[in-house]
Amino acid sequence: MAPARRLNAHSDSRLDPHQRAALYQIGATPASATAALILLHGRGGSARDVLLLGEELRLPGVSLFAPQAEGYTWYPNSFLAPIASNEPWLSSALNMVARLVEHCVVLGFARAHVAIAGFSQGACLACEFVARQPARYAALLAFTGGLIGPPGADLHHAGRLDGTPVLLSSGDPDPHVPWSRVEETAEQFTAMGAAVTLKQHRNRPHTILPEEIAQARALLVPALTVS
Repeated sequence: MAPARRLNAHSDSRLDPHQRAALYQIGATPASATAALILLHGRGGSARDVLLLGEELRLPGVSLFAPQAEGYTWYPNSFLAPIASNEPWLSSALNMVARLVEHCVVLGFARAHVAIAGFSQGACLACEFVARQPARYAALLAFTGGLIGPPGADLHHAGRLDGTPVLLSSGDPDPHVPWSRVEETAEQFTAMGAAVTLKQHRNRPHTILPEEIAQARALLVPALTVS
């Protein structure tokens, strides 16, 4: 499986470390697909890894895209660290997702037919992107993740999500993502007009369970069905 292309922003790599993120694509070809799913891997993971998750979701007629983070991490520190400590990596990662969404639009997918999903660090990135770039997306799936910022930070974001289906699914306790942040994220997305489904998995390891795959598929199939 070769990269479909490079998401090149033509900027200084010191300020934009993900500027040349390799983009992988599987599933239906963009020319034949009716919807797109963007998958964001976790820290230490890879685009190839997260595409296996996409395959498990079994979404015929959907084109799956996964970018590769520079150095296998979207940002260097915890998502609960001060935001400035994760720069310029965080802004670079958010800009990369924005370029990927625009790439999907250029390929002919309406934004409302583009879903975004991620695991762990990728889930946090997905949540933060949707909050900062609010629109009607096909869906947002966050497997063990939440909005980015230190404890006690103001997580409010302006804008509306216009009924975007959101699945926030996480273990409790989790070594990296406190359940309280997942709940705060659910509250913020609800306030922005999303249709939020919150799933708490007691004593679940830092992974994705088969039942979470089933829950995600149950949400995605109708969300990605284009009438």
